Amino acid sequence: MLPVFATNRLDAFILYASFFIWLLQEVISSFTDIRGKDIKVHDRSSGVVLLICIWLGIFASINIAFVAQSFAIPWHRTFLFVIGIFLMLVGVAFRWYSIRVLGKYFTRQVAIQPGQTVVENGPYRLIRHPSYSGALITIFGVGLALTNWLSLIGVMVIAFIGYSYRVWVEEKTLVNALGEPYRQYMKRTKRFIPFVY
Repeated sequence: MLPVFATNRLDAFILYASFFIWLLQEVISSFTDIRGKDIKVHDRSSGVVLLICIWLGIFASINIAFVAQSFAIPWHRTFLFVIGIFLMLVGVAFRWYSIRVLGKYFTRQVAIQPGQTVVENGPYRLIRHPSYSGALITIFGVGLALTNWLSLIGVMVIAFIGYSYRVWVEEKTLVNALGEPYRQYMKRTKRFIPFVY
């Protein structure tokens, strides 16, 4: 079976509009990424790796949905599509909220600012990387909206590889820069899912 959006123009429009909202949020948040000359970047190309993983996963999963139709999810396809779109938008909103809470410490690259401290407000009370959790929720929504098991698994595995490397770089940098307060914060919190992982 073809993905739901391939057989219905309205569903295709909704999917493309959701992608646009996601990308618009990323563009807007890039303008809030203001770095001074005192900021030291420790990115280790993790941003590039992450972008490649996200977009490779999305393009591959869309192609898989058309090529591997035998893996299509056969039940409640329209409902799954709607849930997928809903999760995309929830993920975008949660990522935006997390970036706002992080405030002046948000950067697109792994970087440390003078006077930076551990942020434990809002979602950071329970998870260390809520903006990444939001992005993973969005990506899960994309996979679900494609109504294909192989697409869903593929996009999540590829995205998780990218985010795992990014988090490894980020946490190593934060431990080196912030020391014991960040180590204690790591002991109290999970990476992406409260109380789980």
